[in-house]
Amino acid sequence: MKIKPLNHRNNGLLQDMEQNGFTLQHMFDRYPFFSEERAGVLHTVRRVRPDFLWQYQYRKDPYSLPLVAQCYDQFKKEMPSFPRLPFTANELRQMFRKQLAMEEAGFVTVESVKASKSVNSDTARQRKGRIEHLRSHWRQELPLAFRDAKSKVNPRRVSHFGTSIYPFLLLLSEDDYIDIMMMAITTLPPNGEALIVFAKDLGRKVQSRFCIKCKEKIGITALVTKVYDHYVELLASDGKVHDKFPREYWQELERDLLHWYAYGHEDVIWPDTTTMQLGTFLTNIMVSDMNIPKNAKNPLQQTLIPAVYHTYNYQSKRKIGFIKPHPLLTQILESDHNSSLIFDAFVMPTYCPPVPWTSPTFGGYIVTPAQLIRMEEGITKQRDLLDHCKEEDPSKLHVVLDTVNQLGSCPWQINEEVLDVIISLFNSGGSTQLGVPPPPSAGPILPKYDPTGKTGIADRTDYNKAVRLARKTLFEMHSLHMDAEYKLSIANAVRHRTFWFPHNIDFRGRSYSCPPHFNHIGSDTTRSLLQFAEGKPLGPNGFDWVKIHLVNLMGRKKCESLSERLRYANAHMEDVLDSADRPLEGQRWWMESDEPWQTLACCKEIAKAVRSPDPAAFFSHLPVHQDGSCNGLQHYAALGRDVVGAASVNLIPHEVPQDVYAVVAQKVEEKRLQDAANGLQIAQVLEGFVNRKVVKQTVMTVVYGVTRYGARLQVEKRLNELEDFPKAHVWKASTYLSRGIFHSLKEMFASTREIQDWLTESARLISTAGYSVEWMSPVGLPIIQPYHHVKQTSVKTSIQSITVCNMDIQQKPHTMKQKNAFPPNFIHSLDSTHMMLTALNCYRKGLTFVSIHDCFWTHAKTVDIMNQVCREQFVALHSQPILENLSNFLLWKHSGLLPVKKKEHEGHFKLLDLLKRVPKKGDLNLQQVMDSVYFFS
Repeated sequence: MKIKPLNHRNNGLLQDMEQNGFTLQHMFDRYPFFSEERAGVLHTVRRVRPDFLWQYQYRKDPYSLPLVAQCYDQFKKEMPSFPRLPFTANELRQMFRKQLAMEEAGFVTVESVKASKSVNSDTARQRKGRIEHLRSHWRQELPLAFRDAKSKVNPRRVSHFGTSIYPFLLLLSEDDYIDIMMMAITTLPPNGEALIVFAKDLGRKVQSRFCIKCKEKIGITALVTKVYDHYVELLASDGKVHDKFPREYWQELERDLLHWYAYGHEDVIWPDTTTMQLGTFLTNIMVSDMNIPKNAKNPLQQTLIPAVYHTYNYQSKRKIGFIKPHPLLTQILESDHNSSLIFDAFVMPTYCPPVPWTSPTFGGYIVTPAQLIRMEEGITKQRDLLDHCKEEDPSKLHVVLDTVNQLGSCPWQINEEVLDVIISLFNSGGSTQLGVPPPPSAGPILPKYDPTGKTGIADRTDYNKAVRLARKTLFEMHSLHMDAEYKLSIANAVRHRTFWFPHNIDFRGRSYSCPPHFNHIGSDTTRSLLQFAEGKPLGPNGFDWVKIHLVNLMGRKKCESLSERLRYANAHMEDVLDSADRPLEGQRWWMESDEPWQTLACCKEIAKAVRSPDPAAFFSHLPVHQDGSCNGLQHYAALGRDVVGAASVNLIPHEVPQDVYAVVAQKVEEKRLQDAANGLQIAQVLEGFVNRKVVKQTVMTVVYGVTRYGARLQVEKRLNELEDFPKAHVWKASTYLSRGIFHSLKEMFASTREIQDWLTESARLISTAGYSVEWMSPVGLPIIQPYHHVKQTSVKTSIQSITVCNMDIQQKPHTMKQKNAFPPNFIHSLDSTHMMLTALNCYRKGLTFVSIHDCFWTHAKTVDIMNQVCREQFVALHSQPILENLSNFLLWKHSGLLPVKKKEHEGHFKLLDLLKRVPKKGDLNLQQVMDSVYFFS
């Protein structure tokens, strides 16, 4: 690094910095450098201040929020027993290097589970040679096409958005761009993809590949490897560290081994417009220069035709540009005897425990770019809040970081017995009833048009309508079938090893798995394939919990006690064993379940335990679920201390579980009987049709802000599912029932409606004044609603003009969305807070814990402990003055702010007055929650 001579002005500059509170010590502490940068800056500073000596001073921030301080103080007082992994440190280091190799490659090839037709060896060799010849041809032609297209780009010409695409064509080698295009064409679905989606995906692949290579070039990859090699001491069965959170230990290693300079580099997020333009450039090359032989049987002596082409489709009366593969290309790729699928590296579960999140921009993967909080491109305010929080009080994010790390640290394995059953059913035609989609070949045949009506449809309008419906059905079947193939193929690829799911969160704090296709948040089919990698003995109560879990999955005995559910499971033990031994040939009792595949997995676990010498000593890998009893209403009832509402959602002890859906259905039915007696026709028509199933979805979503219009559509859908209900009365009946549901809930949850109205009106006044609704979760996560007005801009590309929705620069709030979303988002933030507190305390006790929002998973042996922790943390959360804290925060935030428009001054003072009037609370004693057996449904 070349250093210029310094003069007295530089010393004056340092004095000005210190007078403004920015010292040299602060600069080195708070702004990380790479090693050579730090050495150069130190050398420069010492030319002016020869006596300056920098030593890193570790700053441990106190926890400013009561709930957070209480949580971490408890860890200090008690020696935590964080769970260990059943692997040695050396084994974990080897797993890390496999994961690093996969991420650096950028993609992974997985063998498909789809059964291929048997062909002789000569035919298979010919097909393989045909595909290899095609790829070799592309390898020769695409570099020339890429250079030619790049030479036509004017380096000085900027786009409508003020950027030039030319520098982005120099970031990678030609081979990298070629690899990305060839991977894209082999993964293009037969029905095609919208151009804007396809182009953005191509651009993001370039960005990801560039970030990975950049980290390797500047040394970050080597530094992360160095830290991880020591980090495994915390996780391994033979490790020496035992009293640190993963985040804490990783940061200590950063400080001691790297002096913090390794992570001064953050992945630059490219705008969507840039990735779209870059992707469109590559797409144009693919359309123009990727060719295939017209005669697939003789590729050496035939003319060439485009492999992909650009066309237009109409969706909801909108003209959408599409990129579609030529049918012949699809045929060639599908004819490969050894069919394989290509996935991005981040789509796959990881080989090793994820790198712990230590900041909003570092964690999860080793070198693959990732973000802690899922945000749309252009949402800058959320990032500003996180940066401010990280600078002013980093401890506010510790609970969030530690929770996401804990969720991602759970090791998984495949339930191979269930996987084999599903694959066999998938390849034998599938089953709509069991959630295994049939192949498109089983779909409807396109109708024929015949004016005479003898061999087809005579009316042209009816014919066009029938064709559209048949094609729509075929497209949907193909999409579902491919989705199932992806998930089953990934599961099959990892069936013999342990794997992990890195996690991140949305802006409200709700957690999600980073791999998008195959994860535990998926459908019943996917969940049944997953089991804990580490087994634990069932113990004295574990076997009973597995049986109760079976009954819960069946959807039976929901309003019965736990003892009655256990009795029911014991009474059907022959059915359980038959299902486990002969799932497709026996009585198929498991298929009658609400969650059939998870039920089958549970049956197989019970069969193994029963046949073991001692069921209590049997090591079980099966996750046992505990699902919140209408969790949103539980939070509302606790917020308002509503005794009546709390009783209906099991916050108060009862001999049997209370079913809020059945109670609402009963109240609606009582009102219907009165109206029917008074001669109301629609009430008479509904006789015998008002039940729990009809009202459940609406009751569940009312707490999350469903409108009366949306509620009517939900009820209408349920009524249409009833074969005996007269279809002519569906509209009137759905309107009548939705009103009845809202009226019943208003009577049962009076405080809930009052709190919802207070939140909605506050959000309306805040957004009308020109601001987005912002609040702080009880564990310190800064939250701001990302609902703003957007602008549509038409961008001309080499293929077509594309309409791009740009986030408004000033990010003016969308009032309707802001006010409607605030109540459900606020409840979601409380829901995620409760999950985080439960996760950390379960982790401290050595439990395996996984969550899907308000559904918590653990081993059967530790269900009782998890239930106890869950209740304790619910009481701890709602013992805080949550609404009062929200009111104080919003008052502090908006008291000093004036509305953007002068005409809204009156609304500003109305807002301040409203915020001071927090809804009153009832007489519920939260400690009763601790004795509620049926807190979980």
